[in-house]
Amino acid sequence: MKILVTGAGGFVGDALCRRLSASGCEVIGLFRDTPAPRDWMETRALGDLTQLDDFADVVGTTDAVVHLAARVHMMRDNAAELDPAYRQANACVTRRLARAAAASGAERFVFLSSVKVNGEETYGTPFREQDAPAPEDAYGRSKRDAEDALREIAATTSMAVTTLRVPLVYGAGVSANFGRLLRVCDTVLPLPLDGIRENRRSLLYLGNLTHALETILKANPNPAGTYFLSDGEDLSTATLICHLRHSLNRRAPRLPISPSIVRAAAAFGGEQGAVRRLCGSLQVDSTRFRKALGWTPPFSPAQGIAATVAAHRAKR
Repeated sequence: MKILVTGAGGFVGDALCRRLSASGCEVIGLFRDTPAPRDWMETRALGDLTQLDDFADVVGTTDAVVHLAARVHMMRDNAAELDPAYRQANACVTRRLARAAAASGAERFVFLSSVKVNGEETYGTPFREQDAPAPEDAYGRSKRDAEDALREIAATTSMAVTTLRVPLVYGAGVSANFGRLLRVCDTVLPLPLDGIRENRRSLLYLGNLTHALETILKANPNPAGTYFLSDGEDLSTATLICHLRHSLNRRAPRLPISPSIVRAAAAFGGEQGAVRRLCGSLQVDSTRFRKALGWTPPFSPAQGIAATVAAHRAKR
């Protein structure tokens, strides 16, 4: 199978390309900048995809496309004026790429979307595929628009389109919020988060995500549709920190401060968004994907966190 992967130099893309190549697939990786030589896959540096005129030449004669490239969500990128930039990068590029893929005869198109299409928080009930989208920022809206465009293309062509809405992805090389939390946990400093035990957050280990993507690409028949994906075991903030501390072999005094106090302190310091992510819940139900593809995550959260920590320690 010949597979085109956009965003091949990214956190998810690099791991996926390695996995697909190792499994015998012919992989073409699209990069923004010229990558280091990879003799196990074909590489193409295309620069900014929003500036690309002809996607037909990009797609060529591939059997499947996995679209990972995106303008990623930044915590301070919430202003409405950012919508055009996100829409151009995440929705318009996706539409043009998918149209070119369908025209070239590609059988499958897999799109990595986000739980942010549905919102930022859940209240006792996980998000499910039938729930109405309710994105709260420019990034989430752009992913919703990309999904809408893909549904139109799937309805008018023979190409099977599979969309995965994923929560926070962690694994070797993770950065952003999870990376910052990992670095803080890798100290003897106490954290005032041990009292946050009632919330639940869905997470997705990189090894589980790449396994699921490979499963989609090799499934017969094509598993078209939109699915949520997660590790399947949701964690409280306190439990996540416990896993991280244990894997890091770090012992620190516990500070089981009430979440209400943490929220109040954050409001005073202007960090409501960060505390919402630490104190609030954000759960997804991946039952539909598991049943449709007979899929079980090969790694538990404990295993995924241990592997993430091992990679973090190896880089020190």
